[in-house]
Amino acid sequence: MNGELVIRLGVFAGVFVTLVLLELVLPRRTAALPREKRWPGTAAIFIIGAVLGRLVLPIGLAGVATFAAGQGIGLFNLVDSPVWLVAIAAFLVMDLAVWAQHVLMHRVPFLWRMHRVHHADPHIDVTTALRFHPAEILVSLFWKAAFVLAFGIPAWAAFLFEVALNAFAQFNHANIKLPLKADRVLRLLIVTPDMHRVHHSTDYTESNRNFGFCLSVWDHLFRRYKAQPDAGHEDMLIGQEKWRAPKDQSLIALIRQPLEQP
Repeated sequence: MNGELVIRLGVFAGVFVTLVLLELVLPRRTAALPREKRWPGTAAIFIIGAVLGRLVLPIGLAGVATFAAGQGIGLFNLVDSPVWLVAIAAFLVMDLAVWAQHVLMHRVPFLWRMHRVHHADPHIDVTTALRFHPAEILVSLFWKAAFVLAFGIPAWAAFLFEVALNAFAQFNHANIKLPLKADRVLRLLIVTPDMHRVHHSTDYTESNRNFGFCLSVWDHLFRRYKAQPDAGHEDMLIGQEKWRAPKDQSLIALIRQPLEQP
């Protein structure tokens, strides 16, 4: 097992376990379905997506970045800049790219069918951050790879962004109740659970807001920000109205859902 994989798995496991424990002691909402009805299907589709991504692009984003550096491709490979500036700029570029991809996933019909699997979770907790259709995983992988090539993102920066993105996604999907003052301060810079939960509303006017995963600036900048759900966090309805039953949470149901009519 190489060092990169150790870091990825270590951060993932550490963040996941920490947030699961916090969800037990500081829950924000009561789950619409118990974990045993939701988690097995989510775990299975997550594993399939992760394996498929490695099979399709075994070198990963860091490998794409190494190739770009060797060929002198991309902006950062053409200019000589301080490491700190490259680190900040690379993170901003990649985070904006993920934000833009998320918007497209909602706006383009065939992409929405893939992304709908994520939004059809009737409850939002840390595992919702892992619930993506394998087809969307591939689209996301090639989308990010294109930006790594175009901007010449260094391998170390691409790797760190992926690790950070995974950690942030788990955090802002977590069913945890932060102190209101802490939430107000944190969301000035990053996406908090309360901020992202609005995006999982069944109300289209709310699910079409708060697209960010890491930084909150893009939703403010492009006027996609909504502070709170109209019904309040405890009473808002989460998910997609058609796919709320336990039978809709199995692996087979999640895999075939993009083929179904809304």
